[in-house]
Amino acid sequence: MSNLADFLTVAEVALLLRLHPTTIYRWVKRGELPGFKVGDNWRISSKALDLWILERCRDQSPISKSA
Repeated sequence: MSNLADFLTVAEVALLLRLHPTTIYRWVKRGELPGFKVGDNWRISSKALDLWILERCRDQSPISKSA
């Protein structure tokens, strides 16, 4: 069973990613960022967030250095 500390609020994710909470709400509502609702509040698994970040890093194409 997961520890409750393994789940983050939208505000906590926004602080970690240095984004506005509205952006995080938009992403979880669209399904772009994995999350689930507890009553009226969204929660994001810290493990799912880590995987989501890793996927985004892998999807970034390297910048080509053309001279």
